[in-house]
Amino acid sequence: MLIKKYFLIFAFSAVAIIALLYGVSPQWFARSLLDTPELSLDLAHILRAVMCLYLAIGLFWLFAAFNQQYTNIAVLSTMLFSGGLVSGRIISLFADGQPSGILLLYVVMEFSLVPIGYWVYKQPD
Repeated sequence: MLIKKYFLIFAFSAVAIIALLYGVSPQWFARSLLDTPELSLDLAHILRAVMCLYLAIGLFWLFAAFNQQYTNIAVLSTMLFSGGLVSGRIISLFADGQPSGILLLYVVMEFSLVPIGYWVYKQPD
C-alpha cells in the first residue's frame, strides 16, 4: 500500500507543478517554454482552465493517497489521465508536426506513467 501512496503523492506533485506552469502566468509560459511571443486572451483562458482541471484531479490523487478506499481508483485515474493526454499529443504529432521541446517531454512523461501506473495498481494492498 505504501508504494501506491508514494505514487499518488508523486503524481499530485508532478501534475501540480505542470498545472502551475501553465496557468499562473500563461504569457510567461508561452514566451519562455513555447517560444510564442504573444498569447491571445482566449488561449490564456484555456491554460488557466487546464491549470484548475489538473489541480482538481491532482488534489483527488493526494486525498486518495491518505484514504485507502479511494487509492486504487485514484491509481487507475492516473493511467486514464496520462493515457488520454498522451493519446491527444500523439494525434497532434501526426496531424500537426513536432511541438516545442517541453511538450515532447510531456509526451515521454505521460506515456511512461501508463505502464508504471498499471504496475503500481497491481501491487497488493
